Amino acid sequence: MQAASRFRIGAVGLMLTMLAPFSSHAQELTGDPANGETVFRKCMSCHRVGPDARNMVGPALNGVVGRQAGSVADFNYSDAMKNSGITWDAASLDEFLAAPREVVQGTKMVFPGLPDAQDRTDVIAYLAQFDEEGNMTAPAQ
Repeated sequence: MQAASRFRIGAVGLMLTMLAPFSSHAQELTGDPANGETVFRKCMSCHRVGPDARNMVGPALNGVVGRQAGSVADFNYSDAMKNSGITWDAASLDEFLAAPREVVQGTKMVFPGLPDAQDRTDVIAYLAQFDEEGNMTAPAQ
């Protein structure tokens, strides 16, 4: 086998090895939206989601998946959240929901986090069902 071929095979193998943690993490983030709705009750003292959702102590969470952190109109975010550079996806939401004050130091969010990984995954699946207007789209898979 030529050196160039061995190099390509080795490079592909290295890339697959490096990507494996990401693909397994993505698989872990598929959740049960019905259970997520139940878990979300813990969040409802500050947040709302759905057609009638409005900002409260925390921002409305319609369309949160895919949204830039600190970007809901008419909500007074901390500078830390506005400047975090986070775009909310399953991985960043999972990390944030585990320990909000560690992930965004200086956030106004006082909730200590959801310690159970499955609860976080299920809440993310529940939230992912809502578009920016609060309409429920197809259930997250």
